[in-house]
Amino acid sequence: MKRVIISADDFGLSEEVNEAIEIAHRDGLLSTASLMVAGPATADAIRRAKKLPDLRVGLHLVAIEGPATLPPADIPLLVPQDGQFPSDQLKLGVEYFFRPAVRRELAAEIEAQFRAFAATGLALDHANAHKHMHLHPTVGRYLIESGLRHGLRAVRVPLEPPEPLYAAGTYTDTLGDAALRRWTALLRHQAHRAGLVTNDWCFGLAWSGHMTTGRVSALAAHLPDGLSEIYFHPATAKNRLLQRLMPTYEHEAEFRALCAPGFRSGLAHAGATPTTWTDVARTR
Repeated sequence: MKRVIISADDFGLSEEVNEAIEIAHRDGLLSTASLMVAGPATADAIRRAKKLPDLRVGLHLVAIEGPATLPPADIPLLVPQDGQFPSDQLKLGVEYFFRPAVRRELAAEIEAQFRAFAATGLALDHANAHKHMHLHPTVGRYLIESGLRHGLRAVRVPLEPPEPLYAAGTYTDTLGDAALRRWTALLRHQAHRAGLVTNDWCFGLAWSGHMTTGRVSALAAHLPDGLSEIYFHPATAKNRLLQRLMPTYEHEAEFRALCAPGFRSGLAHAGATPTTWTDVARTR
């Protein structure tokens, strides 16, 4: 049986992202969005989500390269005075693992992000992390612990199998890709031990920012059995912020792919049933 969750990250990052998510949900295949609770356009995202009762929204936890929720004075070891997490993944990973004082601040910030999501009044559909930082065992642990206190039932595991990508188009598997696939087992273990739902497969890593119509239409025909999540980074236009943060991403092309008839027909032809994290959790 093939089931598929079609989702978008970075809800709240900009009004152009929010607009694309709204349209792709209304006119396309998008069922799910992951909200940055301290994003520049979070209030706009929440307003749109409340007009779309069938759009499932979860937390897009930020622990790298993005805005923190707590004031910088409360978490001085995590963020500088501008309140933005650094982008150095290796340095952050080491500090999150080895420095107890940093871990305490990280735990407080993650709890604050879940509380901020709860304050929106939206139902918590799932959680994941910006740039998949929840693969870090400390971040994953705190995400799960705080999430359980706030009704979390599902977590994305970014395990992307290479075979469908080979079948769908040009792809070169690397040692890094293979190592990442093995590393995801730790997060899956953490989630299952806590009783959380996870996906079997995830697509959007290798072609991140380049989930174009041709690629996703071909991918749809080669989806494996089980529960897959296909995630996108759509936007109706590329503003200065998106250009600075993700200069090579094809945001508008990803938006068009979500509404493309070829993507819809490819999923239907493959017998893939669209679903949501909420629906999966209900049928466990």
